[in-house]
Amino acid sequence: MDAIQSPSDDAARSDQLDLDLQDSDLNGDTLREECGVFGIFGHPDAAAITALGLHALQHRGQEAAGIVSFEGGRFHSERRLGLVGDTFSSADVIARLPGTAAVGHVRYSTTGETILRNVQPLFAELNAGGFAVGHNGNLTNGLTLRRELVRNGAMMQSTTDTEVILHLVAQSKRGRFIDRFIDALRAIEGAYSLVSLTNKKLIGARDPLGIRPLVLGDLDGCPILASETCALDIIGAKYIRDVEPGEVVVFDRHGVASHKPFPPMPPRPCIFEYIYFSRPDSIVGGRSVYDVRKAMGAELARESNVEADVVVPVPDSGVPAAIGYSRVSGVPFELGIIRNHYVGRTFIQPTQSVRELGVRMKHSANRAAIEGKRIVLIDDSLVRGTTSRKIVKMMRDAGAKEVHFRIASPPITHPDYYGIDTPDRAGLLAATRTLEEMRDLIGADSLAFLSIDGIYRAMGEPGRDNAHPKFTDHCFTGEYPTPLTDLNQTEAQPRQLSLLAEAS
Repeated sequence: MDAIQSPSDDAARSDQLDLDLQDSDLNGDTLREECGVFGIFGHPDAAAITALGLHALQHRGQEAAGIVSFEGGRFHSERRLGLVGDTFSSADVIARLPGTAAVGHVRYSTTGETILRNVQPLFAELNAGGFAVGHNGNLTNGLTLRRELVRNGAMMQSTTDTEVILHLVAQSKRGRFIDRFIDALRAIEGAYSLVSLTNKKLIGARDPLGIRPLVLGDLDGCPILASETCALDIIGAKYIRDVEPGEVVVFDRHGVASHKPFPPMPPRPCIFEYIYFSRPDSIVGGRSVYDVRKAMGAELARESNVEADVVVPVPDSGVPAAIGYSRVSGVPFELGIIRNHYVGRTFIQPTQSVRELGVRMKHSANRAAIEGKRIVLIDDSLVRGTTSRKIVKMMRDAGAKEVHFRIASPPITHPDYYGIDTPDRAGLLAATRTLEEMRDLIGADSLAFLSIDGIYRAMGEPGRDNAHPKFTDHCFTGEYPTPLTDLNQTEAQPRQLSLLAEAS
């Protein structure tokens, strides 16, 4: 429940916004990806293929990467902070990951700090043998389960909710490992796609609503699990099907087995997979992400077209929507903003004047395309508004006559608890400001968002069925599809999950 805001709170938010606008890191105003998972079974180059798959999934998490392989009765693990290419392009590292089965993970931290002990896949030795697990998503009862486990004597080594799954499997009294694994799934709530590895099996699991994606592929007769189809494409694997919501798939030397331990439910995949998270060349839930994003731009043009000379995308995520907007509106598409792909965080910030120049290290205006013109800026989403204000100012500085901002998704008014790193409501611009206030703050001549029905139409639906919505869209509607146990706990949650501070 949100606290009641006083006028002084509004002033504080405004002051904080001014401070944010001085921050030249344009990454601070984006929705952060969740994580990416990959697994392969029965291939002699399992670790190398896993590294390639993780490279294709790098957009889902850039803070850390890890691979666990199994060979000759032993598990082998390499987990590092940083990008996949920083570690797993080395032949020496791949050589330390022998075996014909492997699971991997790229991470953006949604729960737990960015420290090495939180890097996945996590591994534990159970009485049934070794067990490694990688998790994409977020458990909405993870803190509650963690507290119960610790009270019962569990010793936690990380601060991530994924470790809860290891302990739940370990404490199950069932005989077969797969039954113990399913016992753990019955206890958890929220969103998850899991890849797990034992000394005999590769296991994949997806939450009952299918909030987080997971696909099944095949490479030379070897099964593959991955967060997105783009990870199959990079290794030349064949797409077989999506893992179904609530399904547990198990691969071993005898073949494949499918378990469906949960009552069937209408699926509710996350709408943000289509808006932002998935790579444009991926197929998610049978839909081309690229085509859906173009359709969102087309719907945006039908709903809020404006007289203009050029349509300009905010790169790179706004490009497909801008193409769709241009086609429907008839306004020419131009690359009015050029992105420098070789710059990470701005690293020179000694003075305010130099900090302001830092914006242009990542995005620069293409003056020839926008000077003297009325432009329509297209972006996929609006979070805090700091980046949008900088981009609008950049366009005006480059000579744009008018700047009309169009967002190819509805206003984000509620935080996420399923693996997307969003601010709380006080940090979401659309939750605290009117449309006119937002327009004035970012400095645009006009501002419009795609409607909720419009985004459903882009997905091929007639509109949102409020009684039975087909997607997880709580960031726009406030309707959460699962219990939020941790959020609703009357017992105070711990202010910190670990007493140990580490240098990473």
